[in-house]
Amino acid sequence: MHQPPNPPTVYSFSTGLSSALTSFIVKAQKESIEKKGRFTVALSGGSLPKQLKGLINNPGVRWDKWQVFYADERVVPLDHPDSNHHLCATEIFQRVPIPPANIHTLDPAFLDDLEELSDAYEKELIREFAQKDSARFPVFDLILLGIGSDGHTCSLFPGHELLVEEDRWVAYLEDSPKPPPKRITFTYPVLNHAARVAFVATGEGKADVLSAILDRPEGGLPASRVRPVHPGQLYWFVDDNASAKLQYPKSSFSA
Repeated sequence: MHQPPNPPTVYSFSTGLSSALTSFIVKAQKESIEKKGRFTVALSGGSLPKQLKGLINNPGVRWDKWQVFYADERVVPLDHPDSNHHLCATEIFQRVPIPPANIHTLDPAFLDDLEELSDAYEKELIREFAQKDSARFPVFDLILLGIGSDGHTCSLFPGHELLVEEDRWVAYLEDSPKPPPKRITFTYPVLNHAARVAFVATGEGKADVLSAILDRPEGGLPASRVRPVHPGQLYWFVDDNASAKLQYPKSSFSA
């Protein structure tokens, strides 16, 4: 019998969110490398990469052990301003000694064919996970996500048909309500099989949606459907402005 998901852990900060997130990531990395010799992580874009600058020049980060994927990506060239990879590369990866082969991007050869593009990215996941782990879905050590003011996460938007996708690891959409319209995204089976998922949300503009996600999860907003299956853990790193309307209990952070 399946155990229910572990309840989310919420950390709220007046200051020091970025440094706490850095400590959390480095600890997750250490545990993962000790266990299996590598650290698999998926990133999203938006404001998240700016919160990761504490990883630059951090002596605890073993970049050669990282395998980086994108939880969602805009279907644009890799050097385009809308590209999540371009954002992460500019903010972090161009400033750290990570081997380029350890960063798994969209294949630019397939930008004109969304089916081929998403299939190619799923095959990239299969190469990393299926040959090393014998799970039905990839089990990331850590997935780092943001939220939109409408409650979307990755490129999973309210009311979209991808909210009920149960088989594919990677799916595409041509009708994103936010530009650019063409994107690929991890599906819930991938998000919900991760060992750890951490959301990051800051600013008073996120206060209403954060309360909707955590205080009223039955509302079914896309971010509230991210609930890793046991023993996976779900964390929220938020600032006090974002959590101002939150009734859900907050925990004390310790590195």
